[in-house]
Amino acid sequence: MSTDRLDRGGMWIAVASYVAWGVMPLYWHLLKQVPAMQIMAHRVVWSALLVSAWLTFKYGRGWLRETLARPRAASMLAISGVLIAFNWGLYIWAVNAGHVVESALGYFINPLFNVILGVVVLRERLNRVQWTAVLIAALGVLWLTFNYGRFPWIALALAISFGTYGLLRKLLGAPPVRGLGVESLYLLLPALLFLGWAEANGQSHLFAHAAAPAWDVGITGLLVFGGVLTALPLIGFAAAVQRIPFSLVGLLQYISPTLQLLIGVLVMREPFDRDRAIGFAFIWVALALYALEGLLRARRSGPVPA
Repeated sequence: MSTDRLDRGGMWIAVASYVAWGVMPLYWHLLKQVPAMQIMAHRVVWSALLVSAWLTFKYGRGWLRETLARPRAASMLAISGVLIAFNWGLYIWAVNAGHVVESALGYFINPLFNVILGVVVLRERLNRVQWTAVLIAALGVLWLTFNYGRFPWIALALAISFGTYGLLRKLLGAPPVRGLGVESLYLLLPALLFLGWAEANGQSHLFAHAAAPAWDVGITGLLVFGGVLTALPLIGFAAAVQRIPFSLVGLLQYISPTLQLLIGVLVMREPFDRDRAIGFAFIWVALALYALEGLLRARRSGPVPA
């Protein structure tokens, strides 16, 4: 697709989705008084209801049967659902435990981890420039490991869980929003059971207890709207990738971790000293090199036939 035919509406939908994901640390921070596992469970419940309703409205009641009719769809979406739930829970906990900067690092590393998965699992081949980018990123991770003060396990766990999730979804090939709908339905019952257990044991305050009042309307509203924030950016992203070049999507994806990093440093006032800056610089150089190589390769290939 040539740049003069770029679908600007699709591009801005993608930008809006990435901006929404990028500013989410501010949203989850508003729910700091709620335990991370409960936030994640509410996120599952409300997103499951919203996505299921949207899919039923758009495709009719047969969307679930059609999605699960794909070979291995039931088992692979169950596994990917567990992975995305782990990723969501860890991310929410990290944000409210003061690790926004390290979380951002995880999502900077994620695209390069995807490259490694492509080589190891999908038998894809890298050229010299791509291998150089991967090695530079690895040096950045090693630098942060030895100079961060501790092993950056949050960043790596986020990158590995989301990268593996993406690999499973690629292998299955299910439409992204339908896949999320099935994953959410798999997670719905465990999430409801967990919330019921937490409420019965006085660890949740969605309803008033004898010993403690219920959360105020604002907290409850934020928990419910968290499901909307989960579903809408993904629905927008799924629509946008059908309208703009995938190479542009690859560049736009760095909006989210960049915003997360800025929020962590400028808003949350997390430390960002020289050693951390050096480690991040390795990652940024690697990403820039990989992205530039991809753009040049796409330009040499010319427009994709319609």
